[in-house]
Amino acid sequence: MNHTYKVLKSDIELFAAALSQVRVYVVQSLDEDFISVVDYGGTIEKFSPDSVKIAGAYYIRNQFEFRVDKNPR
Repeated sequence: MNHTYKVLKSDIELFAAALSQVRVYVVQSLDEDFISVVDYGGTIEKFSPDSVKIAGAYYIRNQFEFRVDKNPR
């Protein structure tokens, strides 16, 4: 099963995801070949230059990757 996703990096991408209430999931790189899905998602409640709040939890932007499915079911 192949998932196509978009990584949200910029403020405008995070803002658009927050406005559209799209489900965002949080990923952390373990090394260059492995990742760990930290949170399977929710909507963005708040974001700043340093952090993103999803489902009541804050995530540091430079430590995590924020993804949305390009083809949600």
